[in-house]
Amino acid sequence: MEGQVTLQATIEDIIYQNEENGYTVCTIECEGEEVSCVGNMLGIHAGEDIEIVGSWVTHPIYGKQIRVETYIRSIPKTVQGMERYLASGVIKGIGAKTAKKIVKHFGLDTFDIIEQEPLLLAQVSGISKKKAAEIGEVFHAQHELRRAMLFLQEYGITPTYAYKIYKFYKEKTTDIIKNDPYRLVEDIFGIGFKKADEIAQKAGIARDDPQRIKTGILYALSSFSLNGHTYMPRGLLLGEASVLLDVHESAIENALRELELTKQIITKNYANFSLGSPGPSVFLSPLYYSEQGVARKLLDLSAYYEKEDDDDFKITLRNTEKELNIELVDEQKEAIRYVFLNGVTVITGGPGTGKTTTINAMIHMLQKRGKEVLLTAPTGRAAKRMSEATGIEAQTIHRLLEINYIREDTNKQMFNKNEENPLEADVIIIDEMSMVDVLLMHALLKAIPPGGRLVLIGDADQLPSVGAGNVLKDIIYSKRIPVIRLEKIFRQATESAIIMNAHRINKGEYPVANGEGTDFFFIKKGAQEEVKETIIELITTRLPNYQGFDRLKDIQVLVPMRKGILGVYELNKVIQEAVNPPQSYKEEKEYRGLIFREGDKVMQIKNNYNTAWKIYGKIGLPIDEGVGVFNGDCGIVTAINNETELLTVTFDDQKVVDYEFNQLDELELAYAITIHKSQGSEYPAVIIPIHSGPPMLLGRNLLYTAITRAKKIVVGVGLKETVERMVDNNKEIERYSSLAVHLSQLI
Repeated sequence: MEGQVTLQATIEDIIYQNEENGYTVCTIECEGEEVSCVGNMLGIHAGEDIEIVGSWVTHPIYGKQIRVETYIRSIPKTVQGMERYLASGVIKGIGAKTAKKIVKHFGLDTFDIIEQEPLLLAQVSGISKKKAAEIGEVFHAQHELRRAMLFLQEYGITPTYAYKIYKFYKEKTTDIIKNDPYRLVEDIFGIGFKKADEIAQKAGIARDDPQRIKTGILYALSSFSLNGHTYMPRGLLLGEASVLLDVHESAIENALRELELTKQIITKNYANFSLGSPGPSVFLSPLYYSEQGVARKLLDLSAYYEKEDDDDFKITLRNTEKELNIELVDEQKEAIRYVFLNGVTVITGGPGTGKTTTINAMIHMLQKRGKEVLLTAPTGRAAKRMSEATGIEAQTIHRLLEINYIREDTNKQMFNKNEENPLEADVIIIDEMSMVDVLLMHALLKAIPPGGRLVLIGDADQLPSVGAGNVLKDIIYSKRIPVIRLEKIFRQATESAIIMNAHRINKGEYPVANGEGTDFFFIKKGAQEEVKETIIELITTRLPNYQGFDRLKDIQVLVPMRKGILGVYELNKVIQEAVNPPQSYKEEKEYRGLIFREGDKVMQIKNNYNTAWKIYGKIGLPIDEGVGVFNGDCGIVTAINNETELLTVTFDDQKVVDYEFNQLDELELAYAITIHKSQGSEYPAVIIPIHSGPPMLLGRNLLYTAITRAKKIVVGVGLKETVERMVDNNKEIERYSSLAVHLSQLI
């Protein structure tokens, strides 16, 4: 009994079933033997006939099993099967005795009676009319589920996605798949336009169907926004939509007009500050209104503020220096003065320029004036660093705004804090502003009360946000908001080659490596395989032996790109094999070609506002709980339970999250991550493979961002000439955004 198997059988018994994710352990009779089956078999019950496609596997405890890949189920057709089905607990209130009486009374017509005329069940002793109606309702729901799962599998939808779809749409599933399958793109994470289009073709929806074309256009715009853009030049959109949809351009033009009439898209003629005028620009409405809303709110906050007395400010500043035992330079003093004189202030500067000291002095002075100050940052790691640097609690923006959601099973963010329920603070200080995208910025600004002050702190030379928008740079470009740039590098910082090389790179100068007593190293390797081998050696022996770095907690590989020999995917596989190889005592789960193993370092790769988390105290009891796990959050796989199909991750901020196996598309290995994903984080040791790749990916600000993530040591591995090309390449990746335009045009 090996390999793949297809068989027809009757469900004998249900050993375990998770109602949330559909994971089931059941027994069937196969060749005269009782065989265990495991897999996602939502809603099956004892007595049902089932056709299974799966493969034989050997469980270390339970022995031979069939792991089910797909299944087709039908209701029992014999009186014995009907009796067993009803007695299985499928319908609350029907036990073995009642099931026997019902089937004895109605025979082979039992299921027809329950579904079509359930009140006739009251003819059976012990069943009231009320109970008969309840039995009918439950049976009908079970029938709907069975029919929907069977229907979805006919469209080539796997059981995992069939479960997600049915859970979301319930009784509307069949109607939506037949008439509007393109809704799946927006509603079901993991189903893109191409998969929905494939389903639509099977449903007989025409290629020139207006809904198909409109969905394709919205998909093209959404995909473009994933690269950080808030709009798409109309000419580019027409070209991409034509290729995607394979229809005449006139049909796309018609669909664009319809989308404009329904306000799903907005078309404007803007001259982008950094890209010039691309002609007509097409926005997804939420992105357009968010950029406009951010601009309006920033200008409102700038206009309405309570100006501080300048003489009093100087006295408070001198007292602050004495009380904190610090000596501020002129530009730091000017930055703090800007905060006291303006409703919105931007403070930017590279590493070692005294941003933390400036923040601490500013907070001290504001609190002396009786001001309520809130600190926030876009990621958990950045918020933690801010708390450690200031001694004051800093929260992520999502948590500060009290993340919520529209309803269960949606993934649209809402916040409890907004215009009607604003934050209770006089001053809000945001760190790592380069990471904040326009949608999150808009949500935050809506929660700031009139007269509140806003301080935006960040390094404008780092990479922009992963999400859509170019918020920090657009604010600076617009020249409508006061900006102070900290440029003086302090003496202590000059002792770090990491910091000095960051500034050299920023000025277009090549970094200096391998000096005596340095914290910045470069290892020359010509072949990509040699680079890979050196990275493994650094992680497993050289860095742990050099300064006792922990292989999991302290060392992070930062990669310019995702694909290739030195990309994220390949490096994660080889590092996992070296750092966390298979062990008999470690559970693992393979999901879409990726192996997750207990002890693995992983990263959340999408925002999930509904995922529950808990933080446990020393004695193992929860001390805090909430919802929301966000793109870029990292942690360790602490448990995998193949029976309950749950994988547990403990994140860096001690949040513990249980992932159902059908949620594992939200995770990926994080031994190596992209430089973009590292923003807002710091690691004791950073390894950067620098070899070859397209010029658009190998730019100066990418290298600058990577090395400024390291606290104690940077090791580059690869080609020195590539490092020099990156320093010379100061052309930033084009990002279409219009916040600067809105700021410059609004009065």
